[in-house]
Amino acid sequence: MTRVRHRFRGFTLIEVLIGLAIFAMAAIGLAIAYLNVLTGYQSVAHRQEGEEEWKLLRTIILSEPDREKVVAGGQLPLPDNRSLHWSATIEGTLVADLFAVTVRSELEAAGNSEARPHEEKILLLRPRWSDPLERNKLRAASQERLAKQRQQ
Repeated sequence: MTRVRHRFRGFTLIEVLIGLAIFAMAAIGLAIAYLNVLTGYQSVAHRQEGEEEWKLLRTIILSEPDREKVVAGGQLPLPDNRSLHWSATIEGTLVADLFAVTVRSELEAAGNSEARPHEEKILLLRPRWSDPLERNKLRAASQERLAKQRQQ
């Protein structure tokens, strides 16, 4: 009598389990990478939103001719029931009619978002903001410095 050998072709249980484990680890890695991409998109959108709000505030400050209104600061209403509270300090520089304006703002967001503070220093050339006596003193001091530099 002849025995017929049946050779089953297929995977063993251990091979299937190892294949599933490798597939699961690859799926987890891809999911983590996908979540990182989504988080990156959200952070870029959030940063761009903050930059747009800051550009609007800077435009308001640059277009304001009255020094007292800039120092007083204010509140800027934004979409989505948000507001931007801002204040500014103005300091003179060694150059006539040039002012260093430090602007501080805080975005109060609606909902559970936390307030985001921001501070930036802007140099503004504003002849209207200068005191004529102070302007003349600064110009004379600048002329003296230039004269000393030319002598050296």
